Amino acid sequence: MPDSKKSDTVRALFTAFLSQDRKAADALLSDGFTFTSPYDDAIDRAAYFERCWPNSKHLKTHVIEKILAEHDGAFVMYRASTTDGSEFRNTERFEFDGDQIKSVDVFFGATYKDGRFVKQVPG
Repeated sequence: MPDSKKSDTVRALFTAFLSQDRKAADALLSDGFTFTSPYDDAIDRAAYFERCWPNSKHLKTHVIEKILAEHDGAFVMYRASTTDGSEFRNTERFEFDGDQIKSVDVFFGATYKDGRFVKQVPG
């Protein structure tokens, strides 16, 4: 897949997540999709939609700051704000299988509310 198409696919998944468009997200993820974060270790597609997808309702904004796509993957850095006024920045690594996303690895950044650091507790 060309690097520009990878970037478009990443943007499409972010748009689907923010708008809670499960059907659009479903079409972007491969059957063998896995998701890894500090809270989840290579969970499968079903677990991703069960555990992670509901968090989309708490997002107010998602601003992609940078996408670096090359070879079989892409890195994306973004800022987000939540409905409770918190803000955070994360980086994610995407791997592709053809035109679909094969895996996502999330690297968390700090969270702030009203300009102050908010300690995170795994839920």
